[in-house]
Amino acid sequence: MTIKLQSSQQQTGDSSILTRGKDRCGSWDPVAGRPERIEDLKRLLKSRILVLDGAMGTMIQDYKLDEEGYRGHRFADHSCLQKGNNDLLSLTRPEIVIAVHSAYLEAGADIVETNTFNSTRIAMGDYLMEEFVHEMNFEAARLARVAASAATERTPNRPRFVAGVLGPTNRTASISPDVNDPGYRNVKFDELVASYDEAISGLVNGGADFLLVETVFDTLNCKAALFAIETFFDKNDIRLPVMISGTITDASGRTLTGQTTEAFWNSIAHANPLLVGLNCALGASELRPYLEELSRIAGTHVSCHPNAGLPNAFGGYDQSPEEFTDALGAFADSGFVNLVGGCCGTTPDHIRALSDAVSSIAPREIPDIEPRCRLSGLEPLNIGPDTLFVNVGERTNVTGSARFAKLIKENDYDAALDVARQQVDNGAQIIDINMDEGMLDSEAAMVTFLNLVAAEPDISRVPVMIDSSKFSVIEAGLKCVQGKCVVNSISLKEGEDSFIAQAKLVHRYGAAIVVMAFDEDGQADTVDRKTGICKRSYDILVNQVGLAPQDIIFDPNIFAVATGIEEHNGYAVDFIEATRRIKENLPHALISGGLSNVSFSFRGNNPVREAMHSVFLYHAIAAGMDMGIVNAGQLAVYQNIPDDLRERVEDVILNRRDDSTERLLEVADSAKGQNSAREIDLSWREQSVDARLAHALVNGNSEYVLDDTEEARAAASRAIEVIEGPLMDGMNIVGDLFGEGKMFLPQVVKSARVMKQAVAYLLPFIEDEKIAGDSRGAKGKILMATVKGDVHDIGKNIVGVVLQCNNFEVIDLGVMVPAQKIIEVARAENVDMIGLSGLITPSLDEMVHVASELEREGFDIPLLIGGATTSKAHTAVKIEEHYHAPSVHVLDASRAVGVSNKLLSKEQRPAFAAEIHAEYEKLRARYAGQAEDATVPLSAARENKHPVNWTEHSVTKPEFLGTRVFHDYPLDDLRTHIDWTPFFRTWELAGTYPRILEDKIVGAAAQSLFDDAQAMLDLIIAEKWLSASAVIGFFPANSVDHDDIELYENDQRETPHAVLHTIRQQMPRKKGRANLALADFVAPKATGIHDYIGGFAVTAGIGIDAKVAEFEEDNDDYSAILLKALADRLAEAFAERMHQRVRREFWGYALDEQLDNEALIREKYQGIRPAPGYPACPDHSGKETLFKLLDVSNAIGVELTESFAMLPTAAVSGFYIAHPESRYFGTGKIGRDQVRDYARRRALDAATTEKWLAPILGYKP
Repeated sequence: MTIKLQSSQQQTGDSSILTRGKDRCGSWDPVAGRPERIEDLKRLLKSRILVLDGAMGTMIQDYKLDEEGYRGHRFADHSCLQKGNNDLLSLTRPEIVIAVHSAYLEAGADIVETNTFNSTRIAMGDYLMEEFVHEMNFEAARLARVAASAATERTPNRPRFVAGVLGPTNRTASISPDVNDPGYRNVKFDELVASYDEAISGLVNGGADFLLVETVFDTLNCKAALFAIETFFDKNDIRLPVMISGTITDASGRTLTGQTTEAFWNSIAHANPLLVGLNCALGASELRPYLEELSRIAGTHVSCHPNAGLPNAFGGYDQSPEEFTDALGAFADSGFVNLVGGCCGTTPDHIRALSDAVSSIAPREIPDIEPRCRLSGLEPLNIGPDTLFVNVGERTNVTGSARFAKLIKENDYDAALDVARQQVDNGAQIIDINMDEGMLDSEAAMVTFLNLVAAEPDISRVPVMIDSSKFSVIEAGLKCVQGKCVVNSISLKEGEDSFIAQAKLVHRYGAAIVVMAFDEDGQADTVDRKTGICKRSYDILVNQVGLAPQDIIFDPNIFAVATGIEEHNGYAVDFIEATRRIKENLPHALISGGLSNVSFSFRGNNPVREAMHSVFLYHAIAAGMDMGIVNAGQLAVYQNIPDDLRERVEDVILNRRDDSTERLLEVADSAKGQNSAREIDLSWREQSVDARLAHALVNGNSEYVLDDTEEARAAASRAIEVIEGPLMDGMNIVGDLFGEGKMFLPQVVKSARVMKQAVAYLLPFIEDEKIAGDSRGAKGKILMATVKGDVHDIGKNIVGVVLQCNNFEVIDLGVMVPAQKIIEVARAENVDMIGLSGLITPSLDEMVHVASELEREGFDIPLLIGGATTSKAHTAVKIEEHYHAPSVHVLDASRAVGVSNKLLSKEQRPAFAAEIHAEYEKLRARYAGQAEDATVPLSAARENKHPVNWTEHSVTKPEFLGTRVFHDYPLDDLRTHIDWTPFFRTWELAGTYPRILEDKIVGAAAQSLFDDAQAMLDLIIAEKWLSASAVIGFFPANSVDHDDIELYENDQRETPHAVLHTIRQQMPRKKGRANLALADFVAPKATGIHDYIGGFAVTAGIGIDAKVAEFEEDNDDYSAILLKALADRLAEAFAERMHQRVRREFWGYALDEQLDNEALIREKYQGIRPAPGYPACPDHSGKETLFKLLDVSNAIGVELTESFAMLPTAAVSGFYIAHPESRYFGTGKIGRDQVRDYARRRALDAATTEKWLAPILGYKP
């Protein structure tokens, strides 16, 4: 539905509707009656399911406003483009905003959202509209209030409400926008708070009934909004309800910044929202499991306003009101929701159908949620009676770890992150981070480290404990953490006023609090003092601050025992007794402590210290201790401590004897020796295999587990029996010890690793037993080919192997296969299906040609489309219309089997083909109606080129001009420069090297593959399977005519030897952001500066064909694919190595560069090497000029195909640009004016130009 009004009278018949509320002293006040409305809202949420409105943006798009339509008269002369600034319409086109609100209210919405999704100073910076933010929010709230009040007047028995929307902004406080600088943030917490405060003021004063923090993709941004809301409420002595709606971005079930649904709720629950829910990103059906989870855990009302299905390939939404309502109605029937509505793509028709559907369904009842300390990193950590002991890692503490302190002082944050990672790997459920050191800027170090931790999911999945004696450091840390963390610590030592002020701030940031047993008289060292201070603190925090008791964690002070000072003898047992009393008298409060303190007098004797820690924990946990700061990798198993040592340690810990210290000292040295002896004691190897496996599991010893597993397998009738028998028996022992408090989580984690190793060993045997005797015929015959002009086949080959493993017969025609050959072989072999593959952009057109030829030749078999540049949209719009039989895009190898099974099944094919055709028909319809991409005129983009002060730039002349060739380059040198992460992605193993080798899911497979790769690399180098060659060249160069670069034969620069035609970004840019072209980084000819440019081509694929043929002849597909993948990696490493030498030797503009391979991979060097066909220069045909300049074919034997793919495929080519401000970028979509200009500069016709630039065209040719 679209309602378009020329005036407000047409909309309501009331000529005053648009001016209502303008005069706050007049007869109508937008905030009048708000307290009563809030009470109505709370009452209605309990009695029926309320309905939120739908998409404002979708409705505005239907008005098809041009630039003038957005600007109105008021902003006609504004310096920045405003088209797309929907929020501005509250000021310039209020009748449209009123019309949209009214349409939703008439359709049945109980609540309308203000038109303020982007109305923050940060987001409005894109339009240079920052100074109007308060007015935008005020007017948007007033307009929504006007519409809602008018609707309420028409139906007084159904009051309508206004949600004041606070959007997420276009910045992320939790993640870096720069992949090369993970610690960088483009917005800070305080900036977000200030920006939200301004918006909140306008919304509240304009008449919003409650505030909606919406579309949360970064929980830290959300926490800043909540902080601003609470601060505003306190400052203005007002309180409105708050609603929070998060966004699950994909099927992983996580927000954009990585949190699970429960982790998100734990992070924001401190705000006590009236409603919490999910919206946007996914359609209703896809949201179901996450909404169900939220409904289960949230102790408040739950909402859902999803998109109208998943976005299609063109960003639109296709779900009908009926389909939308069916999904949301199912949520209501299941008792998940109290409020429903729509987000992107929904209209009044969707809301009308939804309102009708839920009108008779009872709302969700708020469940009773058990009080627990609910923390979170990327994942939740809920601490309650059944969680036993929570291990807080202690090694990321500069006061407790000399190594960590040294790393931080030396700014070696990568190694410091490894320390944190090791803590998590060893079982730490929380990471304690402390930067209190006299020579450090503690605040800066805390912020830097926490920002870097946030970029490491294997660390940030657990909550952090921000540990400092300086509250300013604590607060700096709180502004960096999206999860619910723990503050360690505050206390009463500076009096109640300071204590309350700090506690309120921490609560506002949403953290739990460690409270030290410390008051104005000092640290508590007796049971009575410990319990007395904790009771006083508890009463203040619960009754005055409003902190939930489960978020209070007391540290009653663990002090050293066995010091030789009699007064110290009772410190451990006093802590244990105080713990017992606190747990009995202060409901839901937790107990923590720094474990290493208790054994401080035995520093240097790790066996005794570990025994003391284990014994102390055994008794403290029994008394109620919930968590402790522990070195996760150094805990003895209580059960395994020798009886004599354990007895003497318990005498010390429990203060059972006057001479307990002396008795422990008597055995301390021998205990250290006994520990060493136990480490090499192999007597357990003499036991039965079942007992040996149990021993390995309990002790986390994997040294012999594979041998023992094989012995057990050989003795069993089936491999599965080893898992069901001795391995599970051993894990049951582990479980019993853990439940009794005699093993702690770190040991259990190690036990689980041993179990996984044993299971991984058995899996191949189990699979063999499953398929033994399977003699079925092939499911079908599939022809596969990389199309003409393209030489890339690794992905295709992997798909082929997967299909063969699933009993398909595969005929692989290889690469560069013309359409006629595909047709001839398909007909001769009577294949059931054809699969086409391609990597480079020109292959898309060749696939269209193949489809047309198949149609012309009368084929009626399915066609599979795959490869890096292919897409579902291209298949639908460009390929399927040329071929009547099913044409299906296959994303990766994992999908190929399922698709092939359906297409070759007589029963499943008709329905599946019809489903695909219907989906593609929608894609084509959406594409046909798609608007052109927004671009600025080429002239404006050129005026906004990157500004370089060439007078301050000193150009370095290369060592030589012309070309230089390198034959038979040492492969062992290249090996050290390999970037392994893309290698694993080639095999569809997701993860970053080297951490992928430890990945819980793919780690074993990745390690095995890596081992195979290393072994093959050894053979490649030793037996010279491959050889590598390169050619590089340097040429005098200057930029001309904005976007071209002239290359000259010599420094006289008289006549251009060649011209490189670059492409300029044309997307609208924020002030201060340039529209880049590579020519910007080469000195303009007019400056008179003699600049230079380089070029290169490298290959590591010489000799590969013979070896691949040898493997294929032996039916060794694995080795053939592995060799090709390694050749590709060596070629990329060669490009990296030559670029390094160019910078340091041949061009020499970075003579002092000292970067390791990790820094090279992360592009920390000066200069760039853009390659034709990639984002900064996307025209593949640009390789032709490069190959002529360097005489590549004659120099190193690399050829170009007609589509400008390189042969051998293990080859890389591109240009060298040296300017220190040069950087990689993507051109984005470009307009018709630049395409015409580019065609003129290259002397090409329009059709040819559009063919080569097809992926970046911002319009439909």
